Amino acid sequence: MTIPSSPVLYRGMGRAALDAAYDNSAAVKDSAAWLDAWRGRSAQIRQGRGVRLDIPYANGERTKFDYLPASPAKAPLFVFIHGGYWVRNSRDMFSFLAAGPNARGIDFVSVGYTLAPQARLAQIEGEIRQCLTHLSAQADHLGFDREQIFVGGWSAGGHLAAITCDHPAVRGALPISGIFDLEPATLNYLNEPLQLTTDDIATLSPQRRLRAGLASQRLVVGGNELAELQRQSRDYAAAAKAQNLDVTARILPGHHHFSILDELAKPDGEITNELAKLIAQTSEARQSTF
Repeated sequence: MTIPSSPVLYRGMGRAALDAAYDNSAAVKDSAAWLDAWRGRSAQIRQGRGVRLDIPYANGERTKFDYLPASPAKAPLFVFIHGGYWVRNSRDMFSFLAAGPNARGIDFVSVGYTLAPQARLAQIEGEIRQCLTHLSAQADHLGFDREQIFVGGWSAGGHLAAITCDHPAVRGALPISGIFDLEPATLNYLNEPLQLTTDDIATLSPQRRLRAGLASQRLVVGGNELAELQRQSRDYAAAAKAQNLDVTARILPGHHHFSILDELAKPDGEITNELAKLIAQTSEARQSTF
């Protein structure tokens, strides 16, 4: 008896293949150990001098941020949005990433948000925007330079960084291993908690919301990551370039979906260097207009 093959859903893939194409945890066999290590490293750095934790920006249980400043006053601010495919993880796990930016004189914020399925993706985007507005308003109180706010994130956080880089407070974005076109997420296991619609693909995909005036973006993805994640970054950068936007994509050889974040946690890491260059570039451009 011939067993019927799975219908093709996206780019030649049936459901099982499309599920696997976006399953980062399965692709990295020791992914749980990476998450445990991050928790331990973050617990240590959260005890540092000047750290302020659990600052609310809205009324939700998770709508809070942690502020981990560098030593200089009026430093640039890097706002980091955690990943977990919009359904898991929390901001406190990612405090360890502050070590890299802080060593370069950059303040660090780790943002929390309501997870799906409790929140739809449009609500999550709205919460990140609310946080950015709140941070801009509180810049003097917290001590950073409101004219130098940069947003970034990893995985789902990369998507949220890209989709909110048009916020008026944002000067640049650094999405890491992000999802920029949501169409495949509507066709695989991700949509069970997300419940994305066809309209959501158009309104919530950064690649489908490209337009003039967006902040500069520096995309980074690991060379050992899933092929679909690498394609997402390449295609987004190409689509942006076609519209004359300042968006570039780099593939970091040897890194998988989890190890890539070491390049932000290290003061001389490849992603930390990208962030420092982006800040310097936008600062020079802003000064040249005066």
